[in-house]
Amino acid sequence: MLYFSWMKWFKALNNNQIPRPDTIRTIEVAGKQLCLINNDDKITATQSSCPHAGGHFGGGWCKNGNLVCPIHRYEYSLTTGRGAEGQGDYINIYPTELREDGLYIGFEESWWNKLWG
Repeated sequence: MLYFSWMKWFKALNNNQIPRPDTIRTIEVAGKQLCLINNDDKITATQSSCPHAGGHFGGGWCKNGNLVCPIHRYEYSLTTGRGAEGQGDYINIYPTELREDGLYIGFEESWWNKLWG
């Protein structure tokens, strides 16, 4: 079965609202609660809660390119979303794009939803 999808981009923040370096901020975009992480001057958007025990990443921190959950200290790669070895889980990472008027976040939209949604 063929599955086609493309990105639908939503403006998340104006330029003056972008999180300062080494901070995490929770926002809502297109009905989804997300965490924005500014780590090493790179903005990453992730799901807002840990898949392990539901801990909120807004209270977490970054370590060696990983997002750390504040509850059980589970770690997730800010690049791939994969949990540390042995965790067997992952988080959703959403593409971000800095544009002239602010930060945009992309969500995959299937061809089927586009046609019939």
